[in-house]
Order: sequence, then C-alpha cells, then structure tokens
Amino acid sequence: MGTVAVIILALCGLLGAALSKILAEEFRAWAPTLVKFVIRIAAAQLRPSDRERYAEEWLAHINETPGDLGKLFAACGMYFAAVKMSDARQLQFAGKRCIDLVVSIGALLILFPFFIVIAIAIKANSGGPILFRQQRWGANGKIIEVYKFRSLRLDQNELATSNGTDLRVTRIGAWLRKSSVDELPQLINVLKGDMSLVGPRCHAVGMLAGGKPYEQVVSNYHARHAVRPGITGLAQVRGLRGPTVFTAKARQRIVSDLYYIENYSLRLDLRILVGTVRNELFGGMGF
Repeated sequence: MGTVAVIILALCGLLGAALSKILAEEFRAWAPTLVKFVIRIAAAQLRPSDRERYAEEWLAHINETPGDLGKLFAACGMYFAAVKMSDARQLQFAGKRCIDLVVSIGALLILFPFFIVIAIAIKANSGGPILFRQQRWGANGKIIEVYKFRSLRLDQNELATSNGTDLRVTRIGAWLRKSSVDELPQLINVLKGDMSLVGPRCHAVGMLAGGKPYEQVVSNYHARHAVRPGITGLAQVRGLRGPTVFTAKARQRIVSDLYYIENYSLRLDLRILVGTVRNELFGGMGF
C-alpha cells in the first residue's frame, strides 16, 4: 500500500511539474498582452487629456521591471494609482457641489429683497411674467429649464430688427443685461443641482453660431455637456462672450469649455469667480 502511494505521489509530482512548465510558458506568452490590458484599464480612469501621457510613462517604467510576473504586479500598481487619482478628482467635484449649495443658499437669502425690487420694476415697465424660462443643455445632455429675469417685451417676435437696434429689449431689460443681473435667478438652478456656479455656459437647445447650429460648427460640441453648466465660465473670463456672430469665436468658446473640463480644480473655479467679479465691476458688458 505504501509503495502504491509513493508511485501515485511521484506521478502527481511529474504531472504538476509538466503543468507548471506549460502554464509558465503560457503566462510568458500572454504576459505582455495582460500588462497592456491592465494599463489600458488604468488609463481609462483618468481624464482624456492625461490618458495617453500616463500610459506611455507607465509602460516605460514597467519595461524596466524585471520578470513577467513583476511587470504584471507593476501594472496592477499603476491601476490602483489611477483609481486614487480619479477618486481625488471626484472628491474635488464633491467639494464643488458643497460650495454651490452654500453660496447659492446664502446669495438667494441675501438677494431676496433685491429680487423683489427687480420684480416690481419688470412688472411696472412691461407687465407680464417676471421670469423667463428656457430649455437649455444640462449635464450629460439632459434638457433643463433655466431661469432668468425677463428682459424682452412680450411681443418680441414683432419687434425684432436687423439694423443693430434690438427693439425687443425693455428699458429695465437693457440694464439687467448690461449688469448681468438678469442671470441671478440661475442661482435657483444651482440650488436645484441643474447648474453650478462655474462651468461651461448654459447653451439654449438649438443655439446658433454664425447662423448655423453649434453641432455643425463644432464636431465635438456635446463634449462640453459632460459636467453641469455654470452661471459663469472660463470662456467668459477670457472675453469670449456676447452674440456668436462669427464661427471662429464660437469654436474658441468650445475650446475654453473643454479645457476647463479636462483641467478642472477648485483652484481654477476660484480664479474664474474672481475674474468674473473683476470683469463685472470694471467692464459690466454682461454675458
């Protein structure tokens, strides 16, 4: 019986050695593919603008790591590093939402008496509704309803002109637009979570640039809708504001929007907010 057991153990040992050799050879053949697959998953956790750069750096580092198993472990380490970087970005977005809530609630409470005065002025000047509601693009391509103080006459379609004088705008509306006060009700949208204080400007659905739909002017136009739109944004601080009569200006706006999304940080938001206040205090050109 003991002899049989020894023979069986010997056979199992030989079989295990053969299998381990086969598996080792298979692993050696598949290791480069596995490493590249892990790196590709790791890079996918990062911002689109960072993916190619980090993937190249990681692969260069892994190629210097000895052994196929060591390379695979190194690639897994890169994945966990990418997840940590992604979590840090998500944490910043969570902080951004907290700031949006605190500022929007505080601003609405402080500005409420001023809103009452504006409402009375709009009613006295032209009657009709106080707020203007419009469907615009929200985060992830969602359609949202955005609020503004109404600055146009109720019979606006009959008063549109082409000689540079816009007869649609009421007297109080002209001041609201010039001072950007007409944008303040969007603090309600920020409180609701449809918008943020800072982000790509909230475009109306079907908005034109140079007489053409934005989608025709900029092929990746909807990439700007990856985040919540903002009351102000990087494009506005850069001076890319007002009517988009020329397609070149429209493209520059989208470039600024995409740069903001790919390079987002709370510090960048703060710089944009400070720039917006500075522009409004010393420029006052409106959005």
